[in-house]
Amino acid sequence: METYLKKITSIVLNNFKNDSRVLKENISLQNAGYEVKVVALHEEPLKEFDEVQNILVHRIKLKSRNWSKNKFVQLFKYFEFIYKAVKGYKNSDIVHCNDLNTLPIGVIIKKFFNKDLKIVYDAHEYEINDVPNESKYKIKIKYFLERFLIKYADKVIIVSDSIANEYVKLYNIEKPALVLNTPSYQEIEKKNIFRETFGIKPEQTIFLYQGGLSKGRGIEILLEAFKTISDEKVVIVFMGYGPLEALIQEVSKEYKNIYFHKAVSPDVLLDYTSSADFGISTIEDSCLSYRYCLPNKIFEYLMAEIPVIVSNLYEMKRLVESHEIGIVAKENNSNGLKIAIEEAVKLDKDKLQINIKKLKTIYNWEEQEKVLLKVYKDLE
Repeated sequence: METYLKKITSIVLNNFKNDSRVLKENISLQNAGYEVKVVALHEEPLKEFDEVQNILVHRIKLKSRNWSKNKFVQLFKYFEFIYKAVKGYKNSDIVHCNDLNTLPIGVIIKKFFNKDLKIVYDAHEYEINDVPNESKYKIKIKYFLERFLIKYADKVIIVSDSIANEYVKLYNIEKPALVLNTPSYQEIEKKNIFRETFGIKPEQTIFLYQGGLSKGRGIEILLEAFKTISDEKVVIVFMGYGPLEALIQEVSKEYKNIYFHKAVSPDVLLDYTSSADFGISTIEDSCLSYRYCLPNKIFEYLMAEIPVIVSNLYEMKRLVESHEIGIVAKENNSNGLKIAIEEAVKLDKDKLQINIKKLKTIYNWEEQEKVLLKVYKDLE
């Protein structure tokens, strides 16, 4: 008798081009014997029906895609996506809803078309306040929406312990499962790409900021800090892409201790990361999602075996201080970062290396995968 493979539809409201979390989760689920498909939003020149690392992908084409950016038109586009996702995937066994904006799809299917459907709600942020300086009105709408929808979820997955605790308080649900955004375990051979590329001297300490170059990430504060550091032995490399790319390139022309490197593909990322001496993860305390976050770039730095400097925010501070893997800036401003950078250079490098090597055996995707698969096993 043939074994029936449970069909998982993982829905995400982006083009599924750079969503490493969703890709890793689906590879893990497929390897565990589930039949998986990612349903995303189509965007030219990407294929409508695609395969990414053996994961089937359907990017839904919207007739309204090229209509105006007017708020009401955007809402219409959203409803068109919901309609097509519900119509095409109402016979799934499990719908994995990535972020709050896809949760209505799972709930509509479960309530009106498929009572046996199981919903896994994977909140990648503190969903009701995930944008800096959000209006109280918008937060309240998202809160009521999430409170209504979450009771239909059979399992909830969260990205930090603080957010998990907040969800318990907000919605009176059992504590969500914690699946962190960590890279796969790798043994690292330290590279020297930045010194070779930019002619940085062996005696200079390289600080690295990698990731999205957008507002809210403390990039302007970092630039200010390095503008005021007179010690020529301390340099920073910004590596990534985003709206602040041009600003960094401009400043790098004027200051000899600031460098810009374009983003690199995930398969070679850690070679570049390991070429730095310290990794910097700065986040501004401008929304609750940022306050409680545990950015994946911290885990990338650890996998590349470099110590970290982080903002003084609860989850980041707790991780760095409890495991002694770097420095927490006392204040989330340019002076606080400048002091943290000066302190970091004096740290005991050998002790840091021992702590980091131990920690990377805990914070890797192979360990997080166990939590994800247990969530799915408990659905049976």
